Amino acid sequence: MSQQNLSFIDEVRRRRTFAIISHPDAGKTTLTEKFLLYGGAIHQAGSVKSRRSQKHAVSDWMEIEKQRGISVTSSVLQFEYNNFCINILDTPGHQDFSEDTYRTLMAADSAVMVIDSAKGVEAQTKKLFQVCKMRGIPIFTFINKMDRQGKDPFELMEDIENVLGIRSCPVNWPIGSGKDFKGVFNRQKDQIELFNDGNHGQSIAKSVIGKVDDEKFAELLGDSLHEQLLNDIELLDIAGDEFNLDQISKGELTPVFFGSALTNFGVEPFLESFLDITTPPTPRDSNMGIVDTESDNFSGFIFKIQANMDKAHRDRIAFLRICSGKFEKGMTVNHVQRGKKVKLAQPQQFVAQDRVIVDSAYPGDIIGIHDPGIFNIGDTLSEKQSKLQYKGIPQFAPEHFARISTLNSLKRKQFLKGITQISEEGAIQVYKRPNIGMEELIVGVVGVLQLEVLEYRLKNEYSVDITMQTLPYRFIRWAEIGSFDANSMSMTMDTILVEDKDKNPAFLFQSEWSPTQLVNRNEGLVLSETSIY
Repeated sequence: MSQQNLSFIDEVRRRRTFAIISHPDAGKTTLTEKFLLYGGAIHQAGSVKSRRSQKHAVSDWMEIEKQRGISVTSSVLQFEYNNFCINILDTPGHQDFSEDTYRTLMAADSAVMVIDSAKGVEAQTKKLFQVCKMRGIPIFTFINKMDRQGKDPFELMEDIENVLGIRSCPVNWPIGSGKDFKGVFNRQKDQIELFNDGNHGQSIAKSVIGKVDDEKFAELLGDSLHEQLLNDIELLDIAGDEFNLDQISKGELTPVFFGSALTNFGVEPFLESFLDITTPPTPRDSNMGIVDTESDNFSGFIFKIQANMDKAHRDRIAFLRICSGKFEKGMTVNHVQRGKKVKLAQPQQFVAQDRVIVDSAYPGDIIGIHDPGIFNIGDTLSEKQSKLQYKGIPQFAPEHFARISTLNSLKRKQFLKGITQISEEGAIQVYKRPNIGMEELIVGVVGVLQLEVLEYRLKNEYSVDITMQTLPYRFIRWAEIGSFDANSMSMTMDTILVEDKDKNPAFLFQSEWSPTQLVNRNEGLVLSETSIY
């Protein structure tokens, strides 16, 4: 996918790697589709919930995503546009999959935050924004669905600043809204950009471009809309925050763009401005200090594992974010956590489930490598430095638990394989009661929809039907080994003892006060909110 005759440094500097975040149904996956359309990766866009087309969004590759019109797993997409090589990480919008989103944000250098113009900043947007803020990554805002009746643009700007606590700077400004949405005024280029209907958003929208004082725009827009635009521009110039690249790079100021992903209005101007403003891949912190992207040592970390992307081969793919050095097909690297050498023979890049084998890749790129069961989320791969480790990816504590077992005892092998592989993806956490066999397991998840996806995947990917009983527990604490004797424990009524996949002891509680009660009842017991092993 890279261009010929470019140096290593040129290849690194033309790369952009970003995640797209939003509350469910704000249009995140649709916007991703349109980026691919403008990049030439697809020739016709398929809306997530399109009535005019039977196509599904390219980035929604799981069958359950196509059926329900939601993203339940992160997908990775790469394409070229205007000499940039772009890696998009499309994340689940639903809060039940926030853990997958968090891991994905660890692999991104910046984030595009999509906001519904009718709803403003919503609950999940706020949560995901806080994750971005903790990482200090630049955040770019695309206010979507301007072709529908929504809030006043100034009100939306105020909403961003008041709810999220970040200053905002409009890079473009909408001309009209709802049925009267005609296009945008590009403040950077000081020009009007009017759009026509790109075949209901399935093809690239053409535009009419010119200066705001050109008489033709008064005629095209009508006197009222044209006069309102002139007044808005004047107000923004006087009262709006100034564009400041340093503040943007620190995540202190968000550039704001208006448009409609469904109709393609404003999508290309946003993409062009975004690529100019955002930076090439950024250095990463490790146990050996900051690792420069232009270092000659190839290194990267695993941020996602996905089983069964290819139904024909039932394979497992580990997603690797390259942080430094040049990757070359067939190279041998150190798997740092295992202290072993591994050969990366079949590296792949993605447009959703469509994959191509790549010969080389560069910092910022996301590649998929075959996982025979040796990789875990957070693992570091390094060519020359066998002790280099990137900072680990934290694991969320489950908030919902269910007891599951297979309906057919003859399917026990498939049941355990499915549970093991899906848990290694980080989609679920698995526990069992001590001295009870593996036929009955307890599954912990961050959101209840994950349980539905688990049941669906076990049936469709592993041919296993299960029984599932939701449990009343809402909290988990790990116990320090040696701080208690399971046989002489004084337990509270709403507590059970379990073991995690590494046989570490943990307690499940119904009440948030129960951990304190348990510690008070059992002298020397030490509990932790995270696994300490």
